[in-house]
Amino acid sequence: MEKKLRRESICVQGGWQPKKGEPRVVPIYQSTTFKYDNSEQMARLFDLEDTGYFYTRLQNPTNDAVADKIAKLEGGVGAMLTSSGQAANFYAIFNICQAGDHFITANTIYGGTFNLFGVTLKKLGIECTFVDPDWDDERIEAEFRPNTKCFFGETISNPGGNVFDIERFANMAHKHGVPLIIDNTFATPINCRPFEWGADIVTHSTTKYMDGHATAVGGAVVDSGNFDWEAHADKFPGLCQPDESYHGLTYTKAFGKMAYMVKATAQLMRDLGSIQSPQNSFLLNLGLETLHLRMPQHCRNAQIVAEFLQNDERVAWVNFCGLKDNKYYELGQKYLPNGSCGVIAFGLKGTREDAIRFMDNLKMICIVTHVADARTCVLHPASHTHRQLSDEQLREAGVAPDLIRLSVGIENVEDILDDIRQALDNMA
Repeated sequence: MEKKLRRESICVQGGWQPKKGEPRVVPIYQSTTFKYDNSEQMARLFDLEDTGYFYTRLQNPTNDAVADKIAKLEGGVGAMLTSSGQAANFYAIFNICQAGDHFITANTIYGGTFNLFGVTLKKLGIECTFVDPDWDDERIEAEFRPNTKCFFGETISNPGGNVFDIERFANMAHKHGVPLIIDNTFATPINCRPFEWGADIVTHSTTKYMDGHATAVGGAVVDSGNFDWEAHADKFPGLCQPDESYHGLTYTKAFGKMAYMVKATAQLMRDLGSIQSPQNSFLLNLGLETLHLRMPQHCRNAQIVAEFLQNDERVAWVNFCGLKDNKYYELGQKYLPNGSCGVIAFGLKGTREDAIRFMDNLKMICIVTHVADARTCVLHPASHTHRQLSDEQLREAGVAPDLIRLSVGIENVEDILDDIRQALDNMA
């Protein structure tokens, strides 16, 4: 039996196992198509009766090697790379929802996902209910309906920094016969593996810490293989009933624990085509090789910066679960005992304009749309990523109008503190 590698070794060695004479590093298979010797071989691929590559829109060897590494890191049975994190979240939901269906999500999720779920999916006939994870069980469970198909949350919310009680909501979702989907982008599998707490499906914006260098946009969907779709067959006809586009094949019967991932690849990726390019997958893999080294540095730096902000009289509030008096400290200790991430949410005493003035004063720290890469960066969501929302909508999404999202990088922490300090000093 093959020995299971630890996460640090998977980051470096997972996914690509070269044979004699093959490249040591996963190569970029920059090809749209793949050759076969006869028509029958190709036909078997199109009927899902054999495995292999025939068109990069569905699968590509570079992508599959990197997807396999991510699946191993999360402890899942399989994974699929997508063109972005947004695409990953869309595929994760759309793979089990169709027009007339409903799902529930935490209201604290990333603004782009909030809009995807509340506006775009609604146009496709899929309704979403937003709930506050701080509500009691009875209030949240009242939102489940006969046509509810899943529950969605983020391990650490973007941009608020709230910690999601994975075990609690996994139990709740399973009580109602649906899977829990977790966006694990900020924590990464280095700091949290949601499957170990009962989650069923994990998504990532690989653009963030996994890539780590702000070079390649991408996403990933990972399946634990643990949810019993057949036990709730009436809820999930797409997985448990014949697919006429594949000659009546039934995914759960044909592929068992891989049913969810095969359907996502063979049906959704075939029809929608949001594949990650092999070049981006190659860059992502380079980032993954140092993920286990970078995440502790992000966390160490963020802890020091969060403590500095908390002790500065010009700062009104700080949300970072590493602070002992933080609302999410206990959940952080449960799910993220080795550290959460480098993202801190905080607000300054004063107005929205004061937040903007502070950011404009920064010199080393850049104002960018991005978050969670090697360089420290900052954003005011109400003015940037969430500017389409009113103050009331911002609060409904768990985003305070004065919230500043500081993504602490892996530079020397004293340089980060010096820049923040001078920006505060020069606000007057």
